[in-house]
Amino acid sequence: MSDYLTLLRPLIEHSQAVHFVYDLTHSKIVYVSDAYERLVGDPVQHVQEDLPLWLTRIHPDDQRYIRQQLAQTPPGQLLENVEMRVASPNDRTQWLCLTACRVQPTPEQQYLSGNVRDITAEKVQMINSEKFNTKKNATLEILAHDLANPLVVLQQLTGFLAQGIKSHLTPELQQIVHLMERTCTDGMSLIHDFVDNEFLESSNVQLKLERTNLVPWLGTLLEEYQRAERRIHLQFAYVAPPEPIYAPIDLNKFQQVINNLISNAIKFTPDGGQITVVLEQQPGQVLVMVQDNGIGIAEAQQLVLFERFTPARRPGLRGEKTTGLGMSIIKTIVELHQGRIWFDSAEGKGSTFYITVPVFNA
Repeated sequence: MSDYLTLLRPLIEHSQAVHFVYDLTHSKIVYVSDAYERLVGDPVQHVQEDLPLWLTRIHPDDQRYIRQQLAQTPPGQLLENVEMRVASPNDRTQWLCLTACRVQPTPEQQYLSGNVRDITAEKVQMINSEKFNTKKNATLEILAHDLANPLVVLQQLTGFLAQGIKSHLTPELQQIVHLMERTCTDGMSLIHDFVDNEFLESSNVQLKLERTNLVPWLGTLLEEYQRAERRIHLQFAYVAPPEPIYAPIDLNKFQQVINNLISNAIKFTPDGGQITVVLEQQPGQVLVMVQDNGIGIAEAQQLVLFERFTPARRPGLRGEKTTGLGMSIIKTIVELHQGRIWFDSAEGKGSTFYITVPVFNA
């Protein structure tokens, strides 16, 4: 075995990852690879003195999470790709990724071996991409409303015009009026088909769960709707605690769930109404509520709302169409997150949708 370790040593020593062995029994590092100096900028010989400072610079939430994960991982099993935030001396956040395994060669000896990789560049790129994607999806919903609304009004005006002067229209003018109505309908369908397809395509991909602080993430999503309040003629509110709430979610899929619920609220809330998103920490789970004071859901439709191609589908107040697939897909995505979705609604009083998903005990 020692011969094999000798053969692996050059690979370990030239790796960009810092490989280490930590003696848990005596609380000291017994081995660290040369990559430590490249990562930290301090000689390997100083690692024992550096360690307490490094531990204090790890984000408190991540410290608790790492301890929890290590405690839950039995000896001999690998704990892979645990991300942590570390405060660097220049006040920037450095992202590290830990892979480790507890080894117990004797009852009196216990070691933690593994490696640490610097993933700052890829993490920053991913965060920026996710933020852009979150804003993009909210913007799509807003644009769909902005673009479809004038077409709805034009379609209604064309209908009134056709009825009011029906007897005075020549065959050529009747054809023009019908063309105007059909163009408006086709335009609205095109807009909503585009948004619906974005949602359907996103929902068909396998989940990629990430430990996410939902407080700022949902705030970013709601900002786009709040900026569009004057155009949409609705008010948007966000209620969340100041402290972080972590949950394992697929960001792309979960934002489609929230966007779709907000989009439905927009469809069935008259001008001047309010839509509120509430985030709460509960024992072992997080609760997200999407509330509106719109027209509500008829009692007969409530029992079949989550069915695929549900008969509860209906056009929005401004003529928005629906595929009848949205709520069934939302339910599927939530359940893939090991969560649950339900709602309360009364005609004329609005609706509240509730989603719970399990949280990390950070």
